[in-house]
Parts: sequence; C-alpha cells; structure tokens
Amino acid sequence: MRVIVQRVEEASVTVDGKVTGQIGSGMLVLAGFEEADQAADLEWMAQKLVKLRIFADEQGVMNRSVIDAGGAILAVSQFTLYASTKKGNRPSWGRAARGDVSQPLFEQFVQKLSIALGMPVSTGVFGADMQVSLVNDGPVTIAMDSKEPE
Repeated sequence: MRVIVQRVEEASVTVDGKVTGQIGSGMLVLAGFEEADQAADLEWMAQKLVKLRIFADEQGVMNRSVIDAGGAILAVSQFTLYASTKKGNRPSWGRAARGDVSQPLFEQFVQKLSIALGMPVSTGVFGADMQVSLVNDGPVTIAMDSKEPE
C-alpha cells in the first residue's frame, strides 16, 4: 500500500460537478493498492497516519498528530501511485491492484482509518473521474509505503 499524505488547510473531491467529500484542516490521503496488500498493511498505514506528527504545536514545531490537532481526513483512491516509468514515456499500471481487489481494500482502509481517527473519514468515489482541490499547508507532503516503512 502506498499513500501520499498532504497536510491541508482544506480539501475537497468533486465528481460530475458534485462535491462528494470535503474537509477543513487535516490530511488529504491519496491511497494506492497492490495485489499483495493485506489487512496488516491497511492497519499499519491507518495507525501511522493518525499518529504522524506533522501539525504544529504552540511553538510552531511539527509535534502534533491529526488527532491532537482536531483535524479531519479526506481519503482518495489513486491507482496511479503504482505507476512504473522504467521503460519508455508511457507509465505502466501493472503493479496496481485491479478494481475488484483494490475497492474492498480501499473500503477496509477507510474503515480502519475512521476507527483510528475516532470520526468518519470523507472520501471521493472509487473509480470515478475525480477533481481534487486542496490548499496544501506548509507545504507538507509525505510519501509512505507499507512494504518499505521508514
């Protein structure tokens, strides 16, 4: 499982002109899945994200989690996180999980994330053509992979 997490002042997802998910201050999480992902990957990532200390404390130091900061999370499925650009100029998506595998993984991830956060997580629409808007705060943008924890 791979994610790109961005600390945001606000973020939203629109599908066919309709806002399907939006948050104020918090995290925008773009999530991609591969066939090998298991429940342990989802749980590790959910726990890591809600505890990730990327929000400023009273001294302006990134020392608070999204929970500590009272923030929200917007999760968006994004298979393109598994793009391979080794050969040629057209990305290959071969490593990304098929929709029938990744959709249940995404739904389970959102459920685990909601439980860990202690509130519902907003989402986009799986498989839809989505327009994502955000105001990146900082900017703070972090890439994480459950198979290569750092």
